[in-house]
Amino acid sequence: MRLDKEDEARLKKLGASSCIDLALIVPHTYEDLRLHANLQAGAAQLIDATVNSIVKTPHSIKINLYVHNFSHSLEAVIFKPKPYMSKQFVQGERYFLYGVINCSGGHCIITHPKKITNAGIVTPRYKTALRNDTMMRFMQKHLTWENLRDEGIKEEYIEKILDVHFPKAVIPYRSKTGLLKEYIDSFKYLELYDNLKRLTKKKRHFPCKHKFLSDYDKWQESLPFVLTDEQLSAIEDIKEDFSKDVAAKRMIVGDVGSGKTMVMFASVMMARPYKAVLMAPTTLLANQLYEEALKFLPDLKTVLVTNKTSKVDLGEYDFIVGTHALLYRELPDISLVMIDEQHRFGTAQRSLLDKLASEGESRAHVLQFSATPIPRTQAMIQSAHIDVSLIIKTPFKKDITTHVIGKNDFSKLLEHIKEETTQGRQVLLVYPLVEESEAFNYQSINEARSYWEDKFDNVYVTHGKDKEKEKVLLDFRDNGDILIATTVVEVGISLPRLSTVVIVGAERLGLSTLHQLRGRVSRTGLKGYCYLFTYQSKSERLKQFCTTQNGFDIAELDLKFRKSGDLLKGVNQSGSEFKWIDFSEDEEIVKEVKKDLNI
Repeated sequence: MRLDKEDEARLKKLGASSCIDLALIVPHTYEDLRLHANLQAGAAQLIDATVNSIVKTPHSIKINLYVHNFSHSLEAVIFKPKPYMSKQFVQGERYFLYGVINCSGGHCIITHPKKITNAGIVTPRYKTALRNDTMMRFMQKHLTWENLRDEGIKEEYIEKILDVHFPKAVIPYRSKTGLLKEYIDSFKYLELYDNLKRLTKKKRHFPCKHKFLSDYDKWQESLPFVLTDEQLSAIEDIKEDFSKDVAAKRMIVGDVGSGKTMVMFASVMMARPYKAVLMAPTTLLANQLYEEALKFLPDLKTVLVTNKTSKVDLGEYDFIVGTHALLYRELPDISLVMIDEQHRFGTAQRSLLDKLASEGESRAHVLQFSATPIPRTQAMIQSAHIDVSLIIKTPFKKDITTHVIGKNDFSKLLEHIKEETTQGRQVLLVYPLVEESEAFNYQSINEARSYWEDKFDNVYVTHGKDKEKEKVLLDFRDNGDILIATTVVEVGISLPRLSTVVIVGAERLGLSTLHQLRGRVSRTGLKGYCYLFTYQSKSERLKQFCTTQNGFDIAELDLKFRKSGDLLKGVNQSGSEFKWIDFSEDEEIVKEVKKDLNI
């Protein structure tokens, strides 16, 4: 696209930087200045009309017209006419007029008709910072077949895209439904093509510090259980990465309880004899991972680093587990960096750890882990920027029953909670707010806690702003019966005796958050229960949530129910939005684009 200074300024004004950006600025409607033989009541239309008579009053001009393209008479009305308007129409003259025609009882009126001199064309109308005529000229100059072909767009899509901007025989638009599906698919392809093309340019490759040639077979054989096929598939992906001269950058996405920890430990074993570091978002998670490492990696020297641990020479250890406190310690030469729950660290924190594990142009291998399942289509898109492995199945099926309940079910819920706590099991009550608010019908923690403290012993309370929340959770794990909390427990400490979670105001939370909360129970094979408390009489969304415990299916459901008002955010951290792509239904288009870009 060749631009002069004036065109560059216009492109900037439109917030565009390429021919594809221009193509994605779609007309919001069209002005059809062609003659049609049929009258379309309620719509703007061009007519070829002769003036039969004119009646002028102080407040209006009424013109009787004979419309040649309809072979029908109708009335034109101009209300509160300006002085010049009374001279616009001459009896006996023939004009092309454009306006909305409304009919009632066989009598049709065109209100405030506009004289047209360029009959026979279709004019797209844009909502942009440029005047429409300027915008059209700009589009005609730069949105061309050649420019789109130079961007790599396939001819079948170029044709559809140009039809939308420069319609000829058929307008690809219906006033009530917008663009027709075949044209929408073209813009989905175009948007995704542009997005993935940009992402692939960001995918930088660095030489790795070391190739890892060790295997994990002996370690795997020493485990008291068998790894699942999906765990092994993820480990094999990582093994392939480690064998290359390029530093690995892979994200492993697995549901709660899918066994990501074993994938981490297998990676540590494959990195031998080089050192590995694992950063977790909370002290609780770091502690748990450290304890697991001592259990399943007994032959390695492992150390825990938090704000509370004393400074030691980390160079003596094979495997360093810690929180963000790692960023402020002197690290030895690290060849493998792993980040658990990577989305909970800021971009600056992740890049600082990456920098600490860099040596000139060489980089450590980097693995990111997430327990928040994402839709398969999103995973396919993300793989243009970072390699992705999904662990969709869990090693064992959790036995959790999920119910939607309301006020009338409260007495039965109370009986269930009494039964569970009597049997030595624990219950989690999740409230939407800490303090009372007029904006919500549900009780807050502060309003509800006295009821539960009166009815039960060993009731613990915590929330996001509680500075002692980690201590409270640890105390509850060992001594508690009931924990009252906000969604602070969504990702956190393992509670082996927790059998029941009650989520108050469940309709307010996304299905993925509900799934994370439900994942707190039945961690050790206990029979689990999840109660979704709501004042809504019916909720198809919550009803469908009750039918599956697969986090990836739930991510798809979340999309299905959100898509009407929230077309998903872009896959990169910038927060850009897809206007056309819908992750819940466009997997085939993603496959096509990736094939065309050789990703």
